[in-house]
Amino acid sequence: MRPIVIVPACTRDFGEHPYHAAQYKYVDAVVLGADCAPMILPSLGAALDLETVLALCDGIMLTGSASNVHPSYYSEEVLDPTLPQDPARDQTTLPLIREAVRRGIPIIAICRGFQEMNVALGGSLHQAVQAVAGKFDHRENPELGMDEQYGDAHNVRITPGGCLERMLGQSEIPVNSLHGQGVNELAPGLRVEAVAEDGLVEAFSVATAPGFTLALQWHPEWRIQHNPYSMKMFGAFGDACRAYQARKGTRDRSSA
Repeated sequence: MRPIVIVPACTRDFGEHPYHAAQYKYVDAVVLGADCAPMILPSLGAALDLETVLALCDGIMLTGSASNVHPSYYSEEVLDPTLPQDPARDQTTLPLIREAVRRGIPIIAICRGFQEMNVALGGSLHQAVQAVAGKFDHRENPELGMDEQYGDAHNVRITPGGCLERMLGQSEIPVNSLHGQGVNELAPGLRVEAVAEDGLVEAFSVATAPGFTLALQWHPEWRIQHNPYSMKMFGAFGDACRAYQARKGTRDRSSA
């Protein structure tokens, strides 16, 4: 059986009705890149049965989203109230991240998910990277087509000796850029895996975690099969999920 990868949903309104929703490209990345079985998790917040979810899953993928992590989680006020929020997702993912990291459940996190991990573990965010002195404008141009928006925007420098360098065998790679927020203070225990040309953190892992963790500010899920770097990252995540599944199965049999 393929490992089960939990994909927490966003909450969105379509017409008159609220939905729990996940984009195709993230679900596809779990299948095509990691060779795992995705399961979309409703953003239930405090009503979530965290113990059941963590017992069921072999990995977690935290997706990007149009919404931002609410800044109250890092002791700030909302800078721009016109930007979307998703409190139900915050209430679901932040405790999920902390407990999954503690248990060694493999995690791959993208864009909003990258920011969620930093906040969940005690870090903070720039709410508007483009307004920070010395930083680039990392947002996409909404007037362009999707292929252009998700095209290569800049390079990232990969930290020597880190897990990302071991995965990719590269010191620098081109990435896309579609975010307005980014890491301000990195949470304790996180290890920088890549930085943008302006010094903004673009990837990190959790140095103290017993399992696989990789958080990426860019979008490796976009047309994943056409990007060898993305396939290597998701392949490593899938391998970690299979290893976790095997260890979990051994524990279950020994306790039976």
